Amino acid sequence: MIGDMENKAIRFEYIKTNGVQLHAALAGPVDGEPVILLHGFPEAWFGWENQIGPLGQSGFRVIVPDQRGYNLSDKPAGVDQYMMPVLVDDILGLADTLGYDRFYLAGHDFGAMVSWSLALRAPERIRRMAIANVPHPAVFRSYLKTHSAQMLKSWYAMFFQLPGIPEQFVKAGNWKFLIGALPDYWEEDRYDRYRKAWSQPGASTAMINWYRATFGKSGTSRKSESIQPPTLIIWGKNDPHLSHQMASLSLEHCQDGELVLFEDATHWVQHDKAPEVSQLLIDHFQKD
Repeated sequence: MIGDMENKAIRFEYIKTNGVQLHAALAGPVDGEPVILLHGFPEAWFGWENQIGPLGQSGFRVIVPDQRGYNLSDKPAGVDQYMMPVLVDDILGLADTLGYDRFYLAGHDFGAMVSWSLALRAPERIRRMAIANVPHPAVFRSYLKTHSAQMLKSWYAMFFQLPGIPEQFVKAGNWKFLIGALPDYWEEDRYDRYRKAWSQPGASTAMINWYRATFGKSGTSRKSESIQPPTLIIWGKNDPHLSHQMASLSLEHCQDGELVLFEDATHWVQHDKAPEVSQLLIDHFQKD
């Protein structure tokens, strides 16, 4: 299915949750402790493909959905379908459908934003959490207001608020903009897999609607911004989109937190440092 990168230990299912069907990759022993991995923009389940095998071989049941709007999952119309409470409901419903009351959780990019939000709303559901290269939402809100450099780094989030134009922009030149945002050391067939996912009907608008729903409104503070589940923050310091200073600031919101900085990794830390990130996740989740 995915050429020489295929992992025959991975099964694929469509799982009903919160009024949609999410396409998901499943691996590891069916009776293993569940680990849910959440990808970000503009990826899909295979954004975590380097970690699926090691986690499964370590005895975890690994569940990696294409989040709503991405790849082979449902793509409901309307910006309101991509508001953060809806996205959190997707993952809680996914766990409920699979019969998991508690689970381990890891997220990168927008998947990390969903993870932070889920931990704030339903901390009792998460045994341990790992975050890759996205700050705590309270940190991002305050940092964005006080650091003009971060505003410039986040220019595309503002551009994506425009109607229609961003969809044409990301498609131009055989998806040149999105390809340019990904790691630059892959073989061409790997980029083609992303192009195929982005070309699914309705995918470009649905993916951009995540930005419209998240950044098109004012953020609201919660009664508590404290993260209860033990949390590992992994951060590639050479992230061109998000300042690494927000990593340590995010750690301050964690009741039980740990930060690992990779000096020579980028926003795509789970790709840049695949073996290291896999081992960090295994070690973190095995602490229980």
